[in-house]
Amino acid sequence: MLVKTYCASVNGLEVTTVTVEVSMSRGVQFHLTGLADTAVKESYDRIKAALVNNGFKMPTMDITVNLSPADIKKEGSGYDLPLAIGILAANGKVEHERLSQYMMVGELGLDGRLQPIRGALPIAIRARAEKFKGLIVPQHNIHEAAVVNNLEVYGMETLLDVIKFLNGTEKFEPEVHDTRKEFLAQQNQYEFDFADVKGQQSVKRALEVAAAGGHNLIMIGPPGSGKSMLAKRLPSILPPLSLAESLETTQIHSVAGKLSRDTSLISQRPFRAPHHTISQVALVGGGANPQPGEISLAHNGVLFLDEMPELSRSVLEVLRQPLEDRKISISRAKYSVEYPCSFMLVASMNPCPCGYYGDPTHHCVCTPGQIQRYMNKISGPLLDRIDIHCEIQAVPFAQLSQMEPGEPSSAIRERVIAARKIQEERFKPYKGIHCNAMMTEKILHQFAEPDAQSLDMLRMAMERLKLSARAYSRILKVARTIADLEGRERVDAVHIAEAIGYRSLDRGDWAERGI
Repeated sequence: MLVKTYCASVNGLEVTTVTVEVSMSRGVQFHLTGLADTAVKESYDRIKAALVNNGFKMPTMDITVNLSPADIKKEGSGYDLPLAIGILAANGKVEHERLSQYMMVGELGLDGRLQPIRGALPIAIRARAEKFKGLIVPQHNIHEAAVVNNLEVYGMETLLDVIKFLNGTEKFEPEVHDTRKEFLAQQNQYEFDFADVKGQQSVKRALEVAAAGGHNLIMIGPPGSGKSMLAKRLPSILPPLSLAESLETTQIHSVAGKLSRDTSLISQRPFRAPHHTISQVALVGGGANPQPGEISLAHNGVLFLDEMPELSRSVLEVLRQPLEDRKISISRAKYSVEYPCSFMLVASMNPCPCGYYGDPTHHCVCTPGQIQRYMNKISGPLLDRIDIHCEIQAVPFAQLSQMEPGEPSSAIRERVIAARKIQEERFKPYKGIHCNAMMTEKILHQFAEPDAQSLDMLRMAMERLKLSARAYSRILKVARTIADLEGRERVDAVHIAEAIGYRSLDRGDWAERGI
C-alpha cells in the first residue's frame, strides 16, 4: 500500500514542500531514499521506540520511504512525525482521508512526545501558500506558527494526539492568536532607558542622529565612560517595528531556533552583542548545516561590537560587503543560501591599548606607535562604512551625582520617528530604500545636494582629512538626517559642519593628539 504525508524542508529562509511516500510490501527491510542526512536516517530508531512505547508495533514488512523531491537534501529531525504517521497509515492504523489536507512536522522522543523543531514560522507560511487546510506542529512551536492567518494550526503534545486527531476519535481546536494586539502591546516595553544616563549630551545627540537615519556608529572613549550603557539603550529610541519587519525578523530567529516558547512575533528591534572571540561563520552564518549568523539575527535591529579592535581582523573584514548590500550570500560546495542582514552597526573601542589616551584623570602609558598599531586593527575601508565616529569622555562626578533623570527615550524616540516619517515619504517611489543610510549615489545627490558654501566646507574637509569618496557620501547622508531632524527641506552648511565633526577617526593626526 502507498501512503503520502506532507512536511517541509528549510534551506536558509526558503521552504520546500516535501512529500513523504511510504510503500509496504512483503519483506523485513527498511529503505529510506531522498538525500536524507544522518538525523533523518536515525529517525527509524526513534519511530520504532515511540511506537512500541505507545502501544503500537513497527510493521514486520518491507518498508520503502521516499522523500520527494529526491534531489534536495533533507536535514534535521522534523521528519519524524510525518514518517511515523505515514508508516502507521500504510499499516492501516491511521485513516488516509485527512492526510492530504495537513502538513506536519515534529521530532519524536522515545516516549512519543513531540519535541520542538526549527523554522516553524516559515513552514507555516509555506503551508498556507500550498493551500493546505492546516499544519500540525509540536506544542512548543504553536505560538510562532499560529501567527499565520487563514491556516488552521494545531499544537500537539504526543504522537497519540496526532493519531487521534487524524482518525477523528478526539476533537482538537486550532490555536487562535490576536497577533496584532499582542504585537502592539509589547512594542514599547524596553528594559533600558536614556533617562538613566547622566551627562554625555554630545553622544546622545550622535545616537539620535544615527537612529534617525539608520547610520552606523562607533564610540571611542576610556573604560567606564558609558559606551556599552549607551549602546544598550539605542533600541529604545529606534522606530517601532512594522508588522512586515517583525514577520521577517521572526522568520530568521525561527530558522535559527532562537524563539522562546511563548514568543509569537518579535515586537522589539533585535540587539545582538556577540563576544569579541566570535568566528567568521558565527558572525555571517553558514556552517555544516547552514544557520543565520549574528548579522542576520540583528536584521532590522542593532549589531553591537564591544571592544571592536579585539575582534580578529579577518572577522571584521567580512562585515564590509554585508554593510553595503544588506544581505549575505553564503556559497559552499554543498549549498548556497542567502540571508537578509539590514542592521545598524554600533561599535565601541578604547582610544589606545591601556584605554586612557587623552583621559584627563588617568595617565596613558602607550607610545604613539602602540596607539597607531591599535587603531590600525580597524581597516580604513571598514571605517569608511561607519558614518558616525563619536568621541566620549568619562562623566565628571558633578554630573553623576545629579538626582534629576536625563531626557527619557520616549521623547528622543518621538523626534526619531518624525524624521523617519519624512524619509519614508521621500523614498516612497524607491523600492527597498527606507532611510537615509540606504540612499544610492543617484538618490543622494538628488536629496542632499550641498549649496556653494557647504561645498567649499566639504572641499576643505576632503583635502585636510584626506577623505575617500565613500566618506564624502557618508557625510552627505548624515547631513541629510540632521536636516530631517530639524524639519528642514535643504541641507545647509550647519548640517554639513556637524556631519564632518562625526568623522574624527579620519583625521591623520588622531594618534598624536589628545582627545
